[in-house]
Amino acid sequence: MRLVIQRVREAQVHVSGKTVGAIDHGLLILLGIADDDNEEDALWLIHKMLHMRIFNDEEGVMNRDLLEVAGGLLVISQFTLLAATKKGHRPSYIRAAKPEKAIPLYRFFIDQAQKLVPSKIAEGVFGADMQVQLVNDGPVTITIDSRNRE
Repeated sequence: MRLVIQRVREAQVHVSGKTVGAIDHGLLILLGIADDDNEEDALWLIHKMLHMRIFNDEEGVMNRDLLEVAGGLLVISQFTLLAATKKGHRPSYIRAAKPEKAIPLYRFFIDQAQKLVPSKIAEGVFGADMQVQLVNDGPVTITIDSRNRE
Protein backbone atom coordinates (compact mmCIF):
# COMPACT_ATOMS: atom_id res chain seq x y z
CA MET A 1 0.00 0.00 0.00
CA ARG A 2 1.16 3.45 -0.76
CA LEU A 3 0.03 6.68 0.92
CA VAL A 4 0.48 10.29 0.01
CA ILE A 5 -0.15 12.29 3.18
CA GLN A 6 -0.86 15.99 2.86
CA ARG A 7 -1.28 18.27 5.85
CA VAL A 8 -4.15 20.55 4.90
CA ARG A 9 -5.98 23.57 6.19
CA GLU A 10 -9.03 22.25 4.34
CA ALA A 11 -9.86 19.67 1.69
CA GLN A 12 -12.91 18.53 -0.26
CA VAL A 13 -13.66 15.84 -2.79
CA HIS A 14 -16.43 16.21 -5.37
CA VAL A 15 -18.16 13.66 -7.59
CA SER A 16 -20.50 14.83 -10.35
CA GLY A 17 -20.48 18.34 -8.92
CA LYS A 18 -21.48 17.26 -5.40
CA THR A 19 -19.27 17.38 -2.33
CA VAL A 20 -18.97 13.82 -0.99
CA GLY A 21 -16.27 14.43 1.62
CA ALA A 22 -14.72 17.45 3.32
CA ILE A 23 -12.52 18.32 6.29
CA ASP A 24 -11.08 21.41 7.88
CA HIS A 25 -7.50 21.16 9.19
CA GLY A 26 -6.10 17.65 9.17
CA LEU A 27 -4.78 15.12 6.69
CA LEU A 28 -5.74 14.37 3.12
CA ILE A 29 -4.72 10.77 2.38
CA LEU A 30 -4.37 9.40 -1.14
CA LEU A 31 -4.38 5.60 -0.82
CA GLY A 32 -3.04 3.24 -3.47
CA ILE A 33 -3.59 -0.49 -3.02
CA ALA A 34 -1.35 -3.04 -4.73
CA ASP A 35 -2.42 -6.53 -5.74
CA ASP A 36 -0.24 -8.11 -3.03
CA ASP A 37 -1.30 -5.82 -0.15
CA ASN A 38 -3.10 -7.15 2.90
CA GLU A 39 -4.65 -6.09 6.21
CA GLU A 40 -1.24 -6.08 7.96
CA ASP A 41 -0.06 -3.42 5.49
CA ALA A 42 -3.16 -1.34 6.22
CA LEU A 43 -2.71 -1.56 9.99
CA TRP A 44 0.97 -0.58 9.79
CA LEU A 45 0.16 2.44 7.60
CA ILE A 46 -2.71 3.55 9.82
CA HIS A 47 -0.44 3.55 12.86
CA LYS A 48 2.30 5.49 11.02
CA MET A 49 -0.17 7.98 9.54
CA LEU A 50 -2.05 8.76 12.75
CA HIS A 51 1.08 9.12 14.89
CA MET A 52 3.26 11.03 12.43
CA ARG A 53 4.32 14.23 14.18
CA ILE A 54 3.75 16.76 11.41
CA PHE A 55 1.56 19.33 13.16
CA ASN A 56 3.05 22.34 14.89
CA ASP A 57 3.15 22.73 18.64
CA GLU A 58 2.86 26.12 20.38
CA GLU A 59 6.49 26.88 19.46
CA GLY A 60 5.97 26.20 15.75
CA VAL A 61 7.82 22.87 15.80
CA MET A 62 6.29 19.86 14.03
CA ASN A 63 5.83 17.87 17.21
CA ARG A 64 2.17 16.84 17.28
CA ASP A 65 0.22 14.11 15.51
CA LEU A 66 -3.26 14.14 14.02
CA LEU A 67 -4.89 12.80 17.17
CA GLU A 68 -3.25 15.46 19.38
CA VAL A 69 -4.56 18.30 17.22
CA ALA A 70 -8.01 16.69 16.72
CA GLY A 71 -7.59 17.02 12.97
CA GLY A 72 -9.86 15.67 10.29
CA LEU A 73 -9.06 12.81 7.95
CA LEU A 74 -10.09 12.59 4.29
CA VAL A 75 -9.19 9.30 2.56
CA ILE A 76 -9.33 8.96 -1.22
CA SER A 77 -8.53 5.82 -3.21
CA GLN A 78 -6.05 6.40 -6.01
CA PHE A 79 -4.82 3.43 -8.04
CA THR A 80 -2.47 5.65 -10.05
CA LEU A 81 -0.12 5.77 -7.03
CA LEU A 82 0.94 2.26 -8.09
CA ALA A 83 2.04 3.40 -11.56
CA ALA A 84 5.14 1.74 -12.93
CA THR A 85 7.07 4.27 -15.01
CA LYS A 86 10.35 2.50 -15.71
CA LYS A 87 9.69 1.76 -19.39
CA GLY A 88 8.34 4.13 -22.01
CA HIS A 89 6.03 7.05 -21.42
CA ARG A 90 2.74 5.30 -20.68
CA PRO A 91 2.42 4.38 -16.98
CA SER A 92 1.50 0.78 -16.26
CA TYR A 93 -1.01 0.05 -13.50
CA ILE A 94 -0.53 -3.72 -13.52
CA ARG A 95 0.48 -3.70 -9.81
CA ALA A 96 -2.71 -1.94 -8.71
CA ALA A 97 -5.24 -4.23 -7.06
CA LYS A 98 -8.42 -5.02 -8.97
CA PRO A 99 -11.64 -3.67 -7.40
CA GLU A 100 -12.65 -7.06 -5.95
CA LYS A 101 -9.53 -6.94 -3.77
CA ALA A 102 -9.00 -3.20 -3.45
CA ILE A 103 -12.51 -2.26 -2.26
CA PRO A 104 -12.48 -4.56 0.81
CA LEU A 105 -8.97 -3.33 1.75
CA TYR A 106 -10.02 0.30 1.25
CA ARG A 107 -13.04 -0.30 3.53
CA PHE A 108 -10.82 -2.12 6.07
CA PHE A 109 -8.38 0.80 6.09
CA ILE A 110 -11.15 3.34 6.76
CA ASP A 111 -12.95 1.14 9.31
CA GLN A 112 -9.77 0.46 11.29
CA ALA A 113 -8.70 4.11 11.23
CA GLN A 114 -12.20 5.13 12.34
CA LYS A 115 -11.73 3.10 15.53
CA LEU A 116 -8.87 5.45 16.46
CA VAL A 117 -10.03 8.81 15.09
CA PRO A 118 -12.72 10.54 17.17
CA SER A 119 -14.27 12.49 14.29
CA LYS A 120 -16.02 10.91 11.31
CA ILE A 121 -13.56 10.08 8.53
CA ALA A 122 -14.47 11.74 5.24
CA GLU A 123 -13.86 9.79 2.06
CA GLY A 124 -14.09 9.81 -1.69
CA VAL A 125 -16.06 7.36 -3.83
CA PHE A 126 -14.05 4.32 -4.84
CA GLY A 127 -13.56 4.17 -8.62
CA ALA A 128 -15.35 7.46 -9.30
CA ASP A 129 -14.04 10.38 -11.31
CA MET A 130 -13.25 12.71 -8.42
CA GLN A 131 -12.16 16.32 -8.20
CA VAL A 132 -10.08 17.07 -5.12
CA GLN A 133 -9.54 20.57 -3.74
CA LEU A 134 -7.14 21.30 -0.94
CA VAL A 135 -5.16 23.98 0.76
CA ASN A 136 -1.86 22.30 1.57
CA ASP A 137 -0.58 23.58 4.91
CA GLY A 138 3.16 24.21 4.93
CA PRO A 139 3.26 22.63 2.42
CA VAL A 140 3.74 19.28 4.13
CA THR A 141 3.51 16.24 1.83
CA ILE A 142 4.88 12.82 2.77
CA THR A 143 4.79 9.46 0.99
CA ILE A 144 4.82 6.11 2.78
CA ASP A 145 4.94 2.66 1.21
CA SER A 146 4.24 -0.46 3.27
CA ARG A 147 6.83 -2.32 1.15
CA ASN A 148 9.55 0.13 2.14
CA ARG A 149 9.22 0.45 5.91
CA GLU A 150 11.88 3.05 6.67
